[in-house]
Amino acid sequence: MSIDTAKGILGDATVAELQSALRGTVVRPGDPEYDQARAVWNGAHDKHPALVVRCAGTADVLRAVEFARSQDLLVAVRGGAHSIAGFSTCDDGIVIDLSGMRAAHVRPRERRVTAQAGTTWGDLDHETQAFGLATTGGLVSTTGIGGFTLGGGVGWLLRRHGLACDNLTAADVVTADGRLVHADAEEHADLFWALRGGGGNFGVVTSLEYELHPVGPQVLSGLIVYPLEQARQVVTGWRDAVADAPDDLTTLINLTTAPPVPFLPEEVHGTRVVVVAGMYAGEAADGEKAVAPLRALGTPIADLMQPMPYTAMQQLLDPLWTAGAHNYFTSTFVEPTDGVFDTALELHTTTPTPFSEIHLHQLGGAFGRMPADATAFSQRSPGLLVNVIARSPDSADFDAHVAWARGARDTIAAHGQGTTYVNFTGETSPGTVRASYPGDVHERLVRVKDAYDPTNLFRLNQNITPSATS
Repeated sequence: MSIDTAKGILGDATVAELQSALRGTVVRPGDPEYDQARAVWNGAHDKHPALVVRCAGTADVLRAVEFARSQDLLVAVRGGAHSIAGFSTCDDGIVIDLSGMRAAHVRPRERRVTAQAGTTWGDLDHETQAFGLATTGGLVSTTGIGGFTLGGGVGWLLRRHGLACDNLTAADVVTADGRLVHADAEEHADLFWALRGGGGNFGVVTSLEYELHPVGPQVLSGLIVYPLEQARQVVTGWRDAVADAPDDLTTLINLTTAPPVPFLPEEVHGTRVVVVAGMYAGEAADGEKAVAPLRALGTPIADLMQPMPYTAMQQLLDPLWTAGAHNYFTSTFVEPTDGVFDTALELHTTTPTPFSEIHLHQLGGAFGRMPADATAFSQRSPGLLVNVIARSPDSADFDAHVAWARGARDTIAAHGQGTTYVNFTGETSPGTVRASYPGDVHERLVRVKDAYDPTNLFRLNQNITPSATS
């Protein structure tokens, strides 16, 4: 069966030649597994690629990139398939699917781990925690390590150990011209700088090496749920309580709707609440002192801040973030001022669905001490990252939900400089890219793009447009 693409027709013989060069498989429209192969985590993106190449290793990635270039196909790269903006799928092009590449090798004496790019954070945590080690990972364990790290990577170890990209020590990358290059601080150092926050602009990352740190196996972590009527005293009290908190403590405020879970009284199910969530990465005895002020912000509905396995905290939110729902994220960096809090709390009362939320992420600590020019993630000075989420189980009125999120973002962003975080955005505009890479960071990223992808083969991302195509 020939396949129509935006650039022409792929004949059976052409596709068969690709398949013969792979250890993995090619999935085409009409194949029994096609609908499963094309599906991504975010139900808002329902695309129909011409081919899904399920890679079994780096050699398959090399062949897939060569094929895409020779056939002039749009390229989507998929790791964990969580991409909020839908970059891990496309219409008519080729999906290079890395999800079958999930091997991870821990070197505990060196405190390093090397993992293939299809690895999820659940996979990686499982391997590293066997040695009492971890690195900053996603808040949902089904998230892939690749896109998360390349865009920055905000997690529960952010204040103790920085972003995921801060802990990236090396990466193997298949570039647009079909080369496999190894990038670290010494080799392809310009590319290594760009990979640490610059997204998937520069090639297909096939493996990532991280620095590891002693964490767990038990950590003091969890949630404290407060009623809406105490919201302002909770958020302002939280700001004061964490202002001088030790780096071992990373917290966030979640303005959300109480789900129907057994640890909450039935009478609060479906009501708007304020959740303080956090992790203390050091000794539990010290953590009790650090989190005590969080327990005294008001009268909690539920206090679930307790010692638990690190892996349990990493998976705590998974049941609330299953695949298939429609999701739209958008973000802005601001300072934790009264004006920001008042605005966020007012917007909390207008969330369009029970699944829509506003997150206020505490920054600082190791995140803030990283020199701004050390990585492409240069926004190190703000005290707060706000993530506005529109989420719905289906497509009904989803455009209106997205409009609410954008309006909420703009209203909160008016209190700051209008900067944003690439991993927390569903938008794909040049303005979003410039808001993510302010100052001369964008110009430096363009120079790296010119060197490694001058024709913009890898453009399904928060795109850094090369000079030749701008």
